[in-house]
Amino acid sequence: MESQITWVEKPTATCTTGQCNNATQRWSVADIEALFALPFNDLMFKAQQVHRAHHDANAVQLSTLLSIKTGGCPEDCAYCPQSAKYDTGVDTEKLMPLDEVLKAAQAAKDKGATRFCMGAAWRSPKDHQVDAVGEMVSAVKAMGLETCVTLGMLKDHQAKALQQAGLDYYNHNLDTSPDFYGDIISTRTYQDRLDTLEHVREAGIKVCCGGIVGLGENLQQRAGLIAQLANMDEPPESVPINNLVKVEGTPLAANEDIDPLDFVRTIAVARITMPKSFVRLSAGREQMSESTQALCFLAGANSIFYGEKLLVTDNPELDRDTRLFEKLGLKRFES
Repeated sequence: MESQITWVEKPTATCTTGQCNNATQRWSVADIEALFALPFNDLMFKAQQVHRAHHDANAVQLSTLLSIKTGGCPEDCAYCPQSAKYDTGVDTEKLMPLDEVLKAAQAAKDKGATRFCMGAAWRSPKDHQVDAVGEMVSAVKAMGLETCVTLGMLKDHQAKALQQAGLDYYNHNLDTSPDFYGDIISTRTYQDRLDTLEHVREAGIKVCCGGIVGLGENLQQRAGLIAQLANMDEPPESVPINNLVKVEGTPLAANEDIDPLDFVRTIAVARITMPKSFVRLSAGREQMSESTQALCFLAGANSIFYGEKLLVTDNPELDRDTRLFEKLGLKRFES
């Protein structure tokens, strides 16, 4: 007999996350744990039902990510090779010149990307740095690409400045659940992250917000992350689900890999609890088999970072993605 749980159309009576303000779609951590506990086939069936009700089942949104300022970040995120606190061999670089950013954006567009994401390793940018990134945003948007940036914590006036520059999405991940967060990061609080997301929303910018699995969290904490995301007043338009990429020199380099099917379950649960969001296969996809990626698409993933090394002539990542799309009959999402 099929497991009985509360689905998204019916709000739960309680909210255990402390951040639930959406009166029509509330998910308790227990609800989400119940999803994870479903037989795999039942979970995939439910995820497909939700996915097909809100999205083209065979369309995937393609994004490209460019690091416009690499290394030297003062934060101590235990997973991050760009932290200045860890010896990972990542060099600290200055902000990339505008012409180089535009060259990368054009290459991304030529290869089929529709969204261009720019990331800078800052704790919180200074106003003049926001202005410089705003110039990049305006120029990339003029090329016909959607724009997304991740710059760390933002003040309200900085979010407004990016909106005025034409920014479509701001990425700021919660990473994990509130009760596990302190085991991973000490240099900023969970509330700091929520405050930045509030500034982004108030400025009228779409939110890209997700987390990382494989940090050492237990199932309840993984469910707690999904609850935080799903119970926002307005769930993120884009939800990247990252599989920890273990980097030598970081505190999590020796973490045990999570089972691939557990990752697929996480994708399915994100799809069910956030029906209208784009659920993105993000960091860690390069290490996944084709079979695992295919199951993730079946579970409701409909966005990827595509061909990250677009400026390299020999681009096996791009070729591999193209072949996988052909095998699965997937097509590029057209906005």
